[in-house]
Amino acid sequence: MANVNPLITDVISQTQRATLAAGPIQASGQGKAYQSVAQSTAIAVQDATDALRNVTTVASTAAGVALAQILATGNAGPYQPTLDSAQAMVTAAIQDFAAVGEAAGKVLSSFPSGPSS
Repeated sequence: MANVNPLITDVISQTQRATLAAGPIQASGQGKAYQSVAQSTAIAVQDATDALRNVTTVASTAAGVALAQILATGNAGPYQPTLDSAQAMVTAAIQDFAAVGEAAGKVLSSFPSGPSS
């Protein structure tokens, strides 16, 4: 068996200590966990944005049909509840969007991004 240069074995030993020590592994794990949580909260906000967009599309369509009927009949009475419901849908969707954004921000800001000093 050939002799191995002691400098090579020393470098390998130092590398193992540096990469397999608890500190680097923990920091790496926490960083990956933080990135995962950040990505999840971003997806939640994107989903809330999509939901808001979808609700406003439905509400705008319903309001447009109701307004067309009002113009055609000259009578707003039967169609006013539709306009009110469309507005209520949008208001609720905006509140949901704000709640998701606020919750996502709280989750992310309270999640540790690395080892504490």
